[in-house]
Amino acid sequence: MPVSNEASPLAPHWLSLPQDQSRLEPKLWAEDVERGTDGVLRIDGVSVADLAAEYGTPLFVMSERDFRSRAATFRDAFDDAFRDLCGGVDVFYAGKSFLCTEVAHWVREEGLGLDTCSGGELAVALRAGMPGSRLGLHGNNKSAAEITRAIDADLGRIVVDSLQEVALVGDLAVQRGRRANVMLRLTPGVHASTHEFIATAHEDQKFGLSLTTEQGPGQAAGEDASPAARAVADALAHPGINLLGVHCHIGSQIFESEGFELAAQRLLGFLAEVRDRHGVELAELDLGGGYGIAYTEEDEPRPAAEIARAMASVVGSTCRELGLQVPRISIEPGRAIVGPTTFTLYTAGTTKTVRVDAAANGSEELQDTSVTHPRRYVSVDGGMSDNARPVLYGADYSAVLASRTPEAAPVLSRVVGKHCESGDIVVRDVYLPEDTGAGDLLAVPGTGAYCWVLSSNYNYLTRPPVVAVADGRARLIVRGETEEDLFRRDVEREPASHDPASPTPEPGAPRTA
Repeated sequence: MPVSNEASPLAPHWLSLPQDQSRLEPKLWAEDVERGTDGVLRIDGVSVADLAAEYGTPLFVMSERDFRSRAATFRDAFDDAFRDLCGGVDVFYAGKSFLCTEVAHWVREEGLGLDTCSGGELAVALRAGMPGSRLGLHGNNKSAAEITRAIDADLGRIVVDSLQEVALVGDLAVQRGRRANVMLRLTPGVHASTHEFIATAHEDQKFGLSLTTEQGPGQAAGEDASPAARAVADALAHPGINLLGVHCHIGSQIFESEGFELAAQRLLGFLAEVRDRHGVELAELDLGGGYGIAYTEEDEPRPAAEIARAMASVVGSTCRELGLQVPRISIEPGRAIVGPTTFTLYTAGTTKTVRVDAAANGSEELQDTSVTHPRRYVSVDGGMSDNARPVLYGADYSAVLASRTPEAAPVLSRVVGKHCESGDIVVRDVYLPEDTGAGDLLAVPGTGAYCWVLSSNYNYLTRPPVVAVADGRARLIVRGETEEDLFRRDVEREPASHDPASPTPEPGAPRTA
């Protein structure tokens, strides 16, 4: 089938026809990934062909140097921007994006704190030697056991998400003769421009304490009875709680600073109300994370330093207007640190080309249905079990041929997984060489965040290993599963002796005790 050198009408408006298929878009990749003279991708000098031969595919491949560099960039950029206002910023790596013991070591060694969202994540952080003072525990429905573990570890912060949890945390702390360090998670009503399921500061969702005033029977008109205000009063009055400040998180994959700035203004305004009502200036303000990364050529993330300066300007001016001392600021980047550090390596298998009638270049006006256009399907040996984001959020990714120099003409392709689901799409739209076929290695960048951690055993596939590369050497940091790992959780029936005198039940007959 002839392949045109023109862009496909099936391609989204942002996807350009590559002029040089060997080129790697820098913003999508770790800083030490390059294509060798033989066309094979290398990370810190290590060939992906060698990685596939040693560890198999699918395989998550992570640059340790890039992770450390991005962590240090956030630490230094925000420290510099806020140093004159409040002495600097506490950067907490959001462990929910990707966490294992080795990564927790990197976080500790780079001087960051670590946010956890469950008892399991907390256990990993403690196992890696993270001091309790540099840990946080999030969650909208923490168990008493998780809270107790956090209190016993003397966590730097427990982020409380509801009025009920204020009482629960305080009571558990009193029972153990301690005071829990608490921040209150508030919903400032800022609608970040992101997917509905990863926008977390609007009212109609499960997280946080609302700033919205509630009027009920017996309340005086204008009386502030917002859940946030009630939580502050309860926390200040509870002998088991040391109320540090307030927290918000407006969403994920956000590219502009305006949402963070508006959230900061609203929370600082609330801190001024707390001061006026209770005579207390709370010492800390956590502005959360959500900083976006590039998954495709369309995405243009802003540098950490640029976002930091914009936020510092708003925090400083707002505090001056309100007569507030600038609280100690903290942030929680996760995806922006780990996301670009990693790519997933797959082996291609079956391919096919279909012809499709569709809108041209994103137009809603359909073309003549007698005119069709080719789309090539390339199946790989993983899929939605190692990257659920496309099926969960409609997330877009990119891909490149990784095991040789791409020489054939580019054709619009869809990279799909091997699962028994028609929605099992890894990369929805990408140009790949026409001759991409069985045995070729494909690399999908930007899979460091919310891929391995959301992985599953759907169709009884084993979860892939994670390899870290540093100083020209690769090492396992998460072992890949085996079938024996799957069987180990499966409880077999106990052997039973067969009594020949007992008749075998007919199919469909009821069981007897």
